[in-house]
Amino acid sequence: MKIPKRLQPLVDDGLIDEVISRLMSGKEADVFVVRSSGEIRCAKVYKDAVKRSFKKAAQYQEGRKVRGGRQARAMGKRSSYGRQLEEEIWQNAEVDALSRLLRAGVRVPDTYYCIDGVLLMELVCDEEGDVAPQLGHVTLTQEQAIEQYKIMIHNIKLMLCTGLIHGDLSEFNVLVDSNGPVIIDLPQAVNAAANNSAQAMFSRDVNNMRRYYGQFAPSLLQTQYAKEMWALFEEANLTPNTVLSGTFEESDELADVDSVLDEIQAAEYEEFDRLERIKNADEE
Repeated sequence: MKIPKRLQPLVDDGLIDEVISRLMSGKEADVFVVRSSGEIRCAKVYKDAVKRSFKKAAQYQEGRKVRGGRQARAMGKRSSYGRQLEEEIWQNAEVDALSRLLRAGVRVPDTYYCIDGVLLMELVCDEEGDVAPQLGHVTLTQEQAIEQYKIMIHNIKLMLCTGLIHGDLSEFNVLVDSNGPVIIDLPQAVNAAANNSAQAMFSRDVNNMRRYYGQFAPSLLQTQYAKEMWALFEEANLTPNTVLSGTFEESDELADVDSVLDEIQAAEYEEFDRLERIKNADEE
């Protein structure tokens, strides 16, 4: 195929040998299948902020560190330099998150380079060597749903142990290969300890997975992993080896207003995402 303008510099530098096809176009990036170093990989081309349709980006970026006071002031003033810094932080966040999570044992794609807004990364494939399908396009048996849900909860636990929350986790941001679910798309990854909306986003992520897998195994709908993990995290008792029960006993004390508001906010996020996906599907 014709080489996209944003990929031409990587071709010129020998980082990409061939652009094979366009894989998908998402709300924050276009993804291409490429050949690099003799392997089939994918190149994620981030869209400019003015073209990106990801909503509430500032809310996700809360708690992310900047390099110094000058950079923070530039971003606050929304100068051209400040907007450029925001773009760099947005793009580098995914590279940093993927590298960090891979080291922690989370099932995410490996990364190779991130240059000028292009992330060269592993292409997740199925047993036949084809591009792995999105979870939302996979039909599961009850046994498969229970097993994959167990794997997903373990990976979400490992993520939280590193201090990260996906922030936009759903059946559309998970691929399924021969070994189960693989988590993708993390430019909006949230700092669990420094973002005021962290608990609401975490609850939404976990409950999105519960809802999806619960279609095939209704017993999963009764699990309370979001509340259980978050309570352990707040108490500094969550570790990669923590054995989760999927149950959670509510306190007999007066209701925690903040927790109630977090639940409401999580539900609002989920409904917003559902309507956005319907809208995007209609436009396509």
